Amino acid sequence: MKNCIEVRGLKIGEEIPKICLPITGSTAKEIIDTALSFKDVTHDLVEWRVDFYDDVFNSANLKDTLKSLREALGNVPLLFTFRTLNEGGEKSIDKDAYLSLNKSVIATGLVDLVDVELFIGDDVLTDIVDFAHSNNVKVVASNHDFNKTPAKDEIIYRLKKMQDLNADIPKIAVMPTCKRDVITLLDATEDFATNLADRPIITMSMKSDGVISRLCGEVFGSAVTFGFCGKASAPGQINAEDLKDVLQIIHQSQL
Repeated sequence: MKNCIEVRGLKIGEEIPKICLPITGSTAKEIIDTALSFKDVTHDLVEWRVDFYDDVFNSANLKDTLKSLREALGNVPLLFTFRTLNEGGEKSIDKDAYLSLNKSVIATGLVDLVDVELFIGDDVLTDIVDFAHSNNVKVVASNHDFNKTPAKDEIIYRLKKMQDLNADIPKIAVMPTCKRDVITLLDATEDFATNLADRPIITMSMKSDGVISRLCGEVFGSAVTFGFCGKASAPGQINAEDLKDVLQIIHQSQL
């Protein structure tokens, strides 16, 4: 039985998957305007994809924008994510800068979760996990493969490694090259969630073939799904309101 992760009263890993909306603005105004536009849209948490932000490496501007974003979101949980160029992000960054960026943001007390890529290195991941936990911040350990879908055993291995490194939520996103790849992702998700997970996990198959994986998390074991309102941050994301309707239909069928 997976344990829930609770953030600002939101229980991730319980029943219906939670809807996360990304913010991908390049300026402070775009970022805050996007956050304010979410007020009338169904969502449970927000991801700030800070690699899209022009001033991400200007510490003062970053913290000012983060403070304004926190105010705009109210009590909605905030996931801070710098997606590296290697995993589909907008900017390159070295390990030391990645470590420093995440720790400085955690220290502000303005974010609830941070995303840390598995392949940034065990040392960096562990350092951020320990620092985050000492500051009451949760960690989503992630891996994104935009080229292929690894074999089932490899998907499970990566999720297990994230769990072993004490990330609060292991996450993997893969690219299908055929419809059977989507089945591989779902099979790995169900197997890991049922037999190995002691915490919530997030999995998805991207592009149009993988859309089904963004809808059926409650059946197979994925605790969060990423939708969009305005601009998507990854291929295959679904409009938040449509996503809500389908998740509710599937949830009712499980009762």
